[in-house]
Amino acid sequence: MPPQVQQVVWPRMSKRPPFNIPVPDVEKKEGEGIPRRHPSSINGLRSRLEPDIATTYDIVKRGAAKFGDAQCLGSRTLIKQHEEVKKLKKVVDGVEREVPKTWIYYELSGYKFLSFKQYLERVNTIGAGLKALGLEKGEKVQIFAATRQVSIFDNLRRCASQSLPIVTAYDSLGQSGLTHSLVQTEAKAIFLDSHLLPQLVNPLKEATGVRYVIYNTDQPVKQEHVDKLKEAHEHLRIISIDELVKLGQENPIEPDPSGPEDLCCIMYTSGSTGTPKGVPLLQKNVIAAVTGVTVITQPYVGPGDCLLAFLPLAHILELVFENACIFWGGTMGYGSSKTISDRSMRNCKGDIQEFRPTVLVGVPAVWETVKKGIMDQVSKQSILTQKLFWGALALKSFLLQTGIPGTAVLDAVVFKKIKAATGGRLKICMSGGGPVAKETQHFISMTLCPMIIGYGSTETSAMGALMDPAEWNINSLGTVPASVEIKLVDFPDAGYFTTNEPEQGEIWIRGDAVATSYFDNEEESKEAFEDGWFKTGDIGEWDKNGHLKIIDRKKNLVKTSNGEYIALEKLESIYRACPLVANICVYADQNKTKPIALIVPVEGPLKKLAAEAGVEGGLEEVVHDDKVRAAVLRELIAAGRQGGLAGIELIEGVVLTEEEWTPQNNLVTSAQKLNRRGILEKYKKEVDRAYGAA
Repeated sequence: MPPQVQQVVWPRMSKRPPFNIPVPDVEKKEGEGIPRRHPSSINGLRSRLEPDIATTYDIVKRGAAKFGDAQCLGSRTLIKQHEEVKKLKKVVDGVEREVPKTWIYYELSGYKFLSFKQYLERVNTIGAGLKALGLEKGEKVQIFAATRQVSIFDNLRRCASQSLPIVTAYDSLGQSGLTHSLVQTEAKAIFLDSHLLPQLVNPLKEATGVRYVIYNTDQPVKQEHVDKLKEAHEHLRIISIDELVKLGQENPIEPDPSGPEDLCCIMYTSGSTGTPKGVPLLQKNVIAAVTGVTVITQPYVGPGDCLLAFLPLAHILELVFENACIFWGGTMGYGSSKTISDRSMRNCKGDIQEFRPTVLVGVPAVWETVKKGIMDQVSKQSILTQKLFWGALALKSFLLQTGIPGTAVLDAVVFKKIKAATGGRLKICMSGGGPVAKETQHFISMTLCPMIIGYGSTETSAMGALMDPAEWNINSLGTVPASVEIKLVDFPDAGYFTTNEPEQGEIWIRGDAVATSYFDNEEESKEAFEDGWFKTGDIGEWDKNGHLKIIDRKKNLVKTSNGEYIALEKLESIYRACPLVANICVYADQNKTKPIALIVPVEGPLKKLAAEAGVEGGLEEVVHDDKVRAAVLRELIAAGRQGGLAGIELIEGVVLTEEEWTPQNNLVTSAQKLNRRGILEKYKKEVDRAYGAA
C-alpha cells in the first residue's frame, strides 16, 4: 500500500531539526565544509525509488500498469483567438498621441484527458512513427517551441520509447541560438509549433543534417509557411504531428527504450549572455531527480492530486515535476502563462479555474503577481473589511506558530474567496527559478496554501534544495533532496569561509542527478565541474536547523567604490515585495557607492501614487515624471529598510519603464531570468540620468 497522502497541509514547522546531516566519517578538508545529506540518505544517496524504474519510459509503463484508466494528462484546444483594438495615449517625440494597440484574448475548450493506459499507447505510437519516418536509435530530435498547451517533455517521453534523445530550444533563443544548438548536437529532426516554421529557413542553411520537420497542429498552419520552407530546403520531409501519429499506427513496432546510462536530453540553459550552453542529462540523472523530489513530497502528493503545468519550457523544474507527477499517479493539466487567468479569456475560464489544481509550481514573478492581485482586491473593500483581512492574516500566523486551533475557521470565513480564485483546491504551491521575497512567501502561504521553495539548476536536474512542507519556514530553502549531497567551499574574495559561524561558502552539488559536463564545451566544463561536483556559483550557508540558505551569488556580487560587495539578486528579492514593482533589475556601477533600480511598475498602484503626487496621465506619461520617480524611490527605500538592508544597499536612483520585459523583446530569458546586459543596453541613457540625478 502506498503511504497515506496528507490532505491538509499547514504552513508551519512540525518536524524537529536537524534536517540536513553532515556525512559521518568524512574528514574536513582545508577550505571546504563536510558534505551534508538528507537524513534518509545519510548512509548512501538514493538514485531510484523502485529497482525497475530506471528511465522516463519506465515511469510511463509503471503508470499504465498501476493507475490504468485514471486521468494522466489533460490539455485544451484553441477554439478561437479574439483580437480587440484599443486606443492608448502615448507620448511620441514629446507629443501626446492616441495609438492603437491590439489585445489578444483566447477561447479554449475544456480539458480533455488521456488515461495512463492511453498515454502509454500514444507514447508507443509516436515512437513508432518516428522510427517509420526514418530516425535511427540515438539520433537527436530538436524541440523548438514556445510556452504552450502541450509540454515539451511530453515529447521527451515519446522519443524515449525508441531511444531518441531530445534537444530543447525555446523560441526566444533566436535564430542564432537555434542554429547553434542544431549544428552542435547534429539533430536529425525538429518538432516545432506551426507558427515558427518561417524561423527555420535560415538556421537550416547551416544545420544541414536536419532531415525531418514535424509541426504541431493545435493552431492552424499556414500553407505558405510550409511551401516556403520546402522551397528553401527541398530535401526536407515536412509533416504534421497528426500525420506522424497515423504513420505510427500504420507501422507498429515494439518499443526500444533507452537505458539508464543513455542520453535523455540536451537542455540548453537560458544564459543571459554569450552562446547558450547545452547540458546533457542521462536517463539516470532525471530518475535520480524524481527520486530526490519524491522522498520529500510523497507524504503530501499522490493519486487524485492535480498539477497544473505551465512553467516556461526552459525550466528543468518542469521536466522533473512532470515525470514525478506520473510516478505519483497524479493528473497533469497543461496550460500557459497567457491563458492561466480569466482576464485573458473569452467565453471560457482561464486554466487555473478550469483545471482547479491541488499543486501549482511557478516562478517568483508569478507569485508576486498573485500577491499584488489579492492585495489590490483587498484595497477596494471597506476599511472594516480591510482591517478584518489583515487581522485574520496576523492571527492565522500566530495560531500556526503556537499550535492553537482555529486556523480552519479563518480559512473558511476570511480566505475562502481568495482560495476560490485559484480553483479552491490548492494544498501546496512551489516557487523556483530564483529568490522570492520572504513577505511574498508568507503572504501566499497564509492566504492560499503553504509555499515551498525549490532550488537547483539544469546542471543538477533541478536538485539542490526543496522545502518539506512539515519543515516550512521563510528563512531558508529547505532540505537537500535524497539523491544529492552538498558541500560549501571557501570564497575568500568576499569573506565567505567554511570556518565562519555559521558555515558559509560556494555551494557544490554531487550525486546521480548531476550532469558531468556541458555538451561539446570543454572550457566551460572545466570551470564548472570537478570530481563529480557541480560548482553552482551561489554562496550559501547552513542555518541552525540544518537548512540551506542562499546569501549571495558570485557572478552578481558587485564591489562598489567604497570596497564593499552588493548582492544584486538579494536586493531584487527584497525590493520586488514593494506593491509598485512588477519586475526589477538592480544595477550597481563599480565607480559609485550605491545601486539604482530599473523597474517595470504595476500600473494601478503607480497611477495612484502619481495622483497623490499631483501627476495625472497614462502609464506612458507618469513613468517619465520626476515627481513620480521621486515618490517611487521613497517607497522602495522604505521597503529596503523594512527588509533589513544596509545603508549601502539602499538604492539612490530609479528608472521606470513603460514596456514589459519579455523573452520576445530579449529583456528576460525564457526562464524569466533577467537579461541584465540587454536591460542595461536598452536603458543606458536612463541609467546615466538616474545616477546623475542622485
